[in-house]
Amino acid sequence: MKKHFLFTSVPAFGHVNPTLALVTELLDRGHRVSYAVGADAAEAVRATGAEVVDLPTQIPDLGAAGNPLSPERLRRMAEFFVDDVRKCMPVLLEHFADAPPDAVCSDVMTTYGRMLADKLGVPAVALVPNFASNEKFDLRTSVMAEHASALGAPPPEAMARVQEEISALGAEFGVAAPSLFGTVPAELNLVFLPEQFQLEHETFDERFRFIGPLLGDRENEPYSPADPQRPLLFISLGTAFNQRPEFYRLCVEAFAGSGWQVAMSVGSRIDIADLGEVPANFDVRRSFPQPAVLRRAAAFVSHAGMNSTMESVHAGVPLVAVPQMPEQAANAARAEELGLGVKLDTDTVTAAELRETVDRITVDAEVRRGLDRMRELLHSSGGAPAGADALEAFLA
Repeated sequence: MKKHFLFTSVPAFGHVNPTLALVTELLDRGHRVSYAVGADAAEAVRATGAEVVDLPTQIPDLGAAGNPLSPERLRRMAEFFVDDVRKCMPVLLEHFADAPPDAVCSDVMTTYGRMLADKLGVPAVALVPNFASNEKFDLRTSVMAEHASALGAPPPEAMARVQEEISALGAEFGVAAPSLFGTVPAELNLVFLPEQFQLEHETFDERFRFIGPLLGDRENEPYSPADPQRPLLFISLGTAFNQRPEFYRLCVEAFAGSGWQVAMSVGSRIDIADLGEVPANFDVRRSFPQPAVLRRAAAFVSHAGMNSTMESVHAGVPLVAVPQMPEQAANAARAEELGLGVKLDTDTVTAAELRETVDRITVDAEVRRGLDRMRELLHSSGGAPAGADALEAFLA
């Protein structure tokens, strides 16, 4: 029997992109899929053929480069989560009041997802594009505890006030509000990682299906390097915290005039002219079709966001990680532990160290063996068909 699945996510590509191949798989099986999302990601969702439900949600601009977990940024993100519930729940309740979906599949950062499922009386499924959390392991809690003193994180009473606001909104909508700072897994959690990459993976039970990263059509986008005769180095700090002109200048210093052809993504928030003269062996753009570039790359200098880490493994490309925030540092440390690459200190790395590391890692036989092992596990995780099978079985 065909079902109606509602997907919803914060409008951030690191959270939306992993779901698109799953949406396509469900549509190909004849199911109906609605996808509630903000305007920033609506076009990518619409391309799958899903019915887009427009939401008044947008990730806040957190300002200039700097500490991504500063008290001010944490405060603004907490305000965003509260405001998101306040704005989006009425839209969704009105849209689905007369014809609820059979299940709500929501990104773990989408606070109103489980609240909506509760209100509509339908099952909730969690979509997890990063390390999963359960009753025994929660990276968010451990990261915040580890870095709170150094970061000057908001005091517990400030976080308690945010939770009180979410709880009050839950009461207003007649549902129990989820905890922003605790971990209560859904009955079904689809995790876009291979199980062997997950930290403490032995503590996760059958509620968690590790289906691996889902690249979908993004893998087939066209890309040709400017100089196909040279080995290709891809450099990117992702789509969120990428306002680092000093780091891009460091990369220019490291690889200008080298034997590398460099594709460097710098994001939309900096003036490329501020980087100075772009060397002939550099192709600098605001963005690239990342999976397509990685298909041709020999090495990847990355912030080690989970999507980028998984796409690097998927393509079998050695990772040189320069994480921008603690969660990315955890991804980078796990990648290094599994022999998939090297983690560098973002604040102290020099041009010479970066160049030496990239040159060395591309010929490191142990890294090649690690990548081959994890790549095999990744490709055997089941992907979108396994995710769709799990959803169908869950609702059977």
